[in-house]
Amino acid sequence: MSDFLNVAGKTYLVMGVANRKSVAWAIAKTLEEQGARVVFSVRSEARKKSLETLLAGKLVFICDVEQEGACEKLAAEVAAANLAPLHGIVHSIAFANYSEGFKPFHETKRKDFLQASAISAFSLVELSNALKPHLARNASVVTIGISSLQVTPDNYGYMGPIKAALDSCSRFLAKSFSTDTEVRFNVVGSGPLKTSASAGIPGYLESYLYSEKLTFRKKNLETQEVANTTVFLLSERSSGLNGATLVVDAGLGANFFDKEIIRLAMRMEK
Repeated sequence: MSDFLNVAGKTYLVMGVANRKSVAWAIAKTLEEQGARVVFSVRSEARKKSLETLLAGKLVFICDVEQEGACEKLAAEVAAANLAPLHGIVHSIAFANYSEGFKPFHETKRKDFLQASAISAFSLVELSNALKPHLARNASVVTIGISSLQVTPDNYGYMGPIKAALDSCSRFLAKSFSTDTEVRFNVVGSGPLKTSASAGIPGYLESYLYSEKLTFRKKNLETQEVANTTVFLLSERSSGLNGATLVVDAGLGANFFDKEIIRLAMRMEK
């Protein structure tokens, strides 16, 4: 049987595995199932230790993207390990400090916004720049975004604008890299998922169940569905996509006027 995706034997760096429920882990597993070699980067020694069982026998680097110079250190370690060329990078990193609970957007603290921006958006720029010499000429870089940059959910706080920045950074990187490489940058705009990270967002369960009713199929996304799309974007079969955001939301964004939701809402108004 032919290798349609043509990722077998190629090396990919996956960043952002936290546990078995992580999008990054589902992507890594899928790549490995297709014969690819996957190496990992996690944020700390503590995280690496917590993943000893899950990532046993795999090459794991540490890169805390919040720290200046961390991406350059990672690039040097990749080079020292003779991993080049990397055929793709998965950037599945995000952080927001919600320790004080949700506040109106206009009350967002500067330090929280800048920290989340550095980790969740600008890290893609620093990482890409640091690893540029070690990428295959036609490598693919994929980051995980959100399905809509227009919605304003109360319980997502200031991460909405930061995800918009991530989306824009990907497009600008696509153009910038195009001057001397064929490296592509794309975003997977994921609908709501049931992950450990999302479980920590106050009120997320209600939003998750509500969004499920707005999908055409009345069933929310599986993490594997996002992973499948990501692996496609990492492969040569997506060569025509660059600077794009591929929305994966089971129709959520196109079904605001679902008759069942309208019926329930109008009943509550009476």
